[in-house]
Amino acid sequence: MNRYKHLTDLTLPGNSLHLHRAAHSLRQGGIWAYPTEAVWGLGCDPDCDDAVLDLLAMKQRPWEKGLIMVASGVHQIEHLLAPLEPGMRERIMGYWPAPVTVLVPDYEHQVSPLVRGSHDSVAVRVSAYQPVIDLCDAFGGPLVSTSCNPAGRAPARYVWQVRQYFQGQLDGILPGRVGGATRPSRIIDAISGRVLRS
Repeated sequence: MNRYKHLTDLTLPGNSLHLHRAAHSLRQGGIWAYPTEAVWGLGCDPDCDDAVLDLLAMKQRPWEKGLIMVASGVHQIEHLLAPLEPGMRERIMGYWPAPVTVLVPDYEHQVSPLVRGSHDSVAVRVSAYQPVIDLCDAFGGPLVSTSCNPAGRAPARYVWQVRQYFQGQLDGILPGRVGGATRPSRIIDAISGRVLRS
């Protein structure tokens, strides 16, 4: 069940037909490709274990590695920030919105282990890229966001690569183009402040 259902009745932009279709499919356990800041991403409902398992199988990615969740705003991941000490919470919020992924301690185990992996934290990004914002708002909460490629292959930068990798396996491809970023998001550990990927 989508815990964010109460947030889904939002005014959507011009691409609203595609967004409505994608959001409905995602709530039913679908997997969609969508453009992100630097590459195409694969997304699903992080609360739907069946969808996450299907996504991991498509990517041939071990669950232990964990996955990133992306949100349109802090309000969509407030439940993860609420248990944190105020100073840490403020520091984390200062990174966003931006292509910065923060490893947020999941003290109350609110996120499925299939998303968290074998870690005690969950990787979260609050995007500033409009197509990602629009999709998360249409869905009504954060989504899994992992690069659109099988393990060991280059992330897809063009829609033809998305189709080449996952033709017939996706529930849909959201129209659009990737942003201008040339590198994946930075990854920062919220507890130590250490930059794990720059």
